[in-house]
Amino acid sequence: MKVEEMPFRTVVEVPKWTKLMQKEHRFVLLGSCFAQYMGERFQKEGMSVVCNPLGAAYNPESIDIQVRQALTGEDKLPVFHFDGKWRCWWANTLISDTEEKRFNETIRTTFFNLGNALRKADFLFITLGTNVCYKLKENGIMVTNCHKVPAAKFEEVTLDLEACVKTLSGMMNLLLENCPKLQVVFTVSPYRYKKYGFHGSQLAKATLLLTVDEICKKYANKAAYFPAYEIMMDELRDYRFYAEDMIHPAPEAVEHIWNKLWNC
Repeated sequence: MKVEEMPFRTVVEVPKWTKLMQKEHRFVLLGSCFAQYMGERFQKEGMSVVCNPLGAAYNPESIDIQVRQALTGEDKLPVFHFDGKWRCWWANTLISDTEEKRFNETIRTTFFNLGNALRKADFLFITLGTNVCYKLKENGIMVTNCHKVPAAKFEEVTLDLEACVKTLSGMMNLLLENCPKLQVVFTVSPYRYKKYGFHGSQLAKATLLLTVDEICKKYANKAAYFPAYEIMMDELRDYRFYAEDMIHPAPEAVEHIWNKLWNC
């Protein structure tokens, strides 16, 4: 009598996309630190990839701002001086300089190059981390990074489902207009934001998952979803797949998710 092997883990099925990835394709990755993990794997394979040139961005508003500015350059960049350096509210702390002129040239060039990369790319991966964002109280500017400026300067905003869908729909329309060959793949970061409380983090992830589902239905031929969040939560639920902080994915988890991603 044949004894069937007992399954010891849940396997998350990954649906095939209408457009298959090839090593000669060009890739852009934007979003949370999980996008950085995946971007490094693309780089390791020797592929053409641009990953978070402005630093990590975690919410739909921040990612939309970066894409919109890169493709249109319509808005004046919100440059400011803090703690001895020039910075931009739409980039992270890695892009800063003690000289204003040099910094302005750097930040403008970075946005310009991102725009070119998007127009040439075959795939854009967007990893959403949270629906919580921050804007300056003094002028209402939405920021991508707070640059360790005192918290009293900001208002915390939690985007609801309607706001997230509206923002990402606008971004998709802009991408379709400027980058006709682009396939957009959304992921939700498996990183949990314990500073909001684990329940609050789950609510944020639920909002993002519902948002991406709406976007993928609305732009069925151009938007797809890769279940990185589900793979980490269900297929790799053991703590051996987490880093020492028990929140970030361990290298083994990143490698496993990368293999599933590449075989889409």
